[in-house]
Amino acid sequence: MPRVTFADTRAQQYQTAIRDAAKGPINFAGRYILASWGCGAGCVMAAAIDATSGRATSLPFSVSDWPLDVTEPLSYRANSCLLIVRGSRDESAEHGTYYYAFDGNAFRLRASEINRQR
Repeated sequence: MPRVTFADTRAQQYQTAIRDAAKGPINFAGRYILASWGCGAGCVMAAAIDATSGRATSLPFSVSDWPLDVTEPLSYRANSCLLIVRGSRDESAEHGTYYYAFDGNAFRLRASEINRQR
């Protein structure tokens, strides 16, 4: 793996977690390593690391399991660019399931099923 570079400031903030994950196997979108780490109780952050170039691109939000009590907030496959996010983004009152496609530069929202807190 080449030297890890950081595509955004969020990725720069979590250099240690991303560099450690970069040592792992390709597990996302054919040539990326999707790294995830905790950011508090029931909170997850993530980044996609290009195994060829070393470029790390972060998910632009954290994911909280509140109030859904989600056991797997991130779902993905080694051969697909689809990332399914379940929970609350940045601990907002909106929670649900969000479908993102990763194009090598950014995670782009494609669809969502949102439940609003009442």
